[in-house]
Amino acid sequence: MKPIKLKINTRTQNYSIIIGSNLVSNISKIIKENSIDFKKCLLVVDKNISKQSVSEVKKSLNQKKLYVYNFNANEINKNFNSVNKILDVLLNKNFSREDCVISIGGGITGDISGFAACLFKRGLKFINIPTTLLSQVDSSIGGKTGVNTKYGKNLIGSFYQPNLVISDIQFLKTLPKREVICGYGEILKHSLIANKKFFNFLDKNSDKILKLSSPSIEKAIYESCNIKKSVVEKDEKEKNLRKILNFGHTFAHAYEASLGYSKKLNHGEAVILGMKSALSFSLKNNLLKKNDYNSIINHISRANLPSKIKNFFKIKDLNKILSFMIKDKKNNTDKINLVLLKRIGLPVINKTYKKNSLRVFLKNELRN
Repeated sequence: MKPIKLKINTRTQNYSIIIGSNLVSNISKIIKENSIDFKKCLLVVDKNISKQSVSEVKKSLNQKKLYVYNFNANEINKNFNSVNKILDVLLNKNFSREDCVISIGGGITGDISGFAACLFKRGLKFINIPTTLLSQVDSSIGGKTGVNTKYGKNLIGSFYQPNLVISDIQFLKTLPKREVICGYGEILKHSLIANKKFFNFLDKNSDKILKLSSPSIEKAIYESCNIKKSVVEKDEKEKNLRKILNFGHTFAHAYEASLGYSKKLNHGEAVILGMKSALSFSLKNNLLKKNDYNSIINHISRANLPSKIKNFFKIKDLNKILSFMIKDKKNNTDKINLVLLKRIGLPVINKTYKKNSLRVFLKNELRN
C-alpha cells in the first residue's frame, strides 16, 4: 500500500505525517522530500526497539553525524532527570539549533525527546518516529511534550510541534496485544468525540484493526490522525476546542497516578477505563442518551477492552483518585473539570463538578 501523507498546519509549524509500511529504510529520502536539513542528529531510542530497526535507521542516515541515546521508556522515567541526560549529550556534542533530535519509540520517548528539543537553545529540529499504535494515533500529533512529577502526570511541559512524523506500520507487528489495545482506545476516543461514521467503521472492523490487518489498520490510523489534525489546527494551545481530546483523561490520569504509573495499568488502558467512567457519568447526569451509551459499551465489550475500575481499585483508593483529579491541569477552580459526551460525535467541554458528586459516582462504580 502506498504511503499516506497528512499535512498539519499550525500557527507555529507546518509538518507532515507519513503513514505506511517499511518506511524506516527510506528515512533519509523522506526527510529530504520534506525539506528538512541537518548535519548532526541524536537518536533517542526506546530500549525495546529491535537492533535491526535501529540499524536500518542508522544505515539510511549514514551521511549524517549520528549519536544514539538509549532510553528506558516508562512513566517512572518520564522525568526531568531523563530530559537532563538528553540535554547533556546535545551540549557535550556541541549541537546547534540547525541540528536534529529524532525520537524512535512510543509516546513516552516522544514526549521526553520533544521536551528536550524544545528546551535546547530554545528549540532545535525534531523528528518523531512513533513505534506504538498509541503514539501513532495520538501523542505524535499536536506538539504536546512534558514530564511527570510526584504531583501528577504531564504537569510540566510545553507545546512544541515536530518537523516531521514518520509512522511505520511495521513497528506495530512486534507489539504485544496489550499495547495494540492501548492504541485502539485512543482511536475509539477520536471516533466518539468527532465522527459517528468512523465509530460505525470501528464497530464493524475492530477485530481486523486489532489484528493489524491491512488496509483496515492504515484507514483507522489515518482517520484517527485526521480527527486530531482538525482539532489541533483550530486550537493548537488547548484554549478551548482541543480540550475535547481529553475525553476520559481526567479520570484516566488519576487512575494512572493512583497506581504510581505501574505496569498494572498503562496509559491506553487507563484512557479506556477513563472513557467508560466519563460515559457512565454522562449518562448519570442526563447528557448522554441510553441508546448511544449502550452502543459504545457493547463495542467496548465485544472488542474485549478493559472496562471495570473495580478490577484495579478498591473503595480505600477513592481519596487518592480524587486528589489527583483535583490537581488535573484542566482545573482552574476547586471543582473538577470534565469532558463528557452528549452523543457520539458531540462532546461537551468545561463541565465542572464538585468533589463530593464525583466521590458518590466513583464509589458506586467501585461497588458495581
